[in-house]
Amino acid sequence: MQAAQKKPLIAQKFSLIGLLAFGPLVACEPTAVEPPATPPASVDTGCGVNGALQTALFGSLQTAVNWSGSEMMCESMQRPDGEGIRLRFAGPVAEQQLAIIIAIPGMRRAQNTVELPSNVTTTVEGSGRFFSTPNLDSCWTDIDSQAAVSGEKDSDSISGTLYCVAPLGEVNGDAAVSIPELSFTTIVEWKEK
Repeated sequence: MQAAQKKPLIAQKFSLIGLLAFGPLVACEPTAVEPPATPPASVDTGCGVNGALQTALFGSLQTAVNWSGSEMMCESMQRPDGEGIRLRFAGPVAEQQLAIIIAIPGMRRAQNTVELPSNVTTTVEGSGRFFSTPNLDSCWTDIDSQAAVSGEKDSDSISGTLYCVAPLGEVNGDAAVSIPELSFTTIVEWKEK
């Protein structure tokens, strides 16, 4: 008789545990699930419709990068005294944000030019680690195309390739990163900011 009385007590305990752990399942009504917010396709990332960046990094940062304009951010600005342009690309790499900055002092508007000496800096944002070329001796950029963006008097769509023959040394450290070749397409803003 005692075994028969214990069985309902055990069932009651498991019912109570289920109620505490999962809540009152019987009283639940289905609720509408909101789809995750997605940015509209026309979000301006500063990269242009055909924006892209492809490269491979070696050394202290080893990764392949293949970004399109929708998954990266692009910025450009004239360098001090109008001496060329500075390009900044940022995008996701292994759940982190990688930024690559290319300074091209000899770049001029509406000129496709090869072997423009360039400085390069890269960092994993928020890490406090920066890798950079110390001067203009080890990297150069070939500008393959440069065309005015329709309806924008101070904006050009450009494509080019960066080449580096020496690694980018770590600022305040002894590590290094190599970027032998990097191809990009982006928008350059020529107006003063």
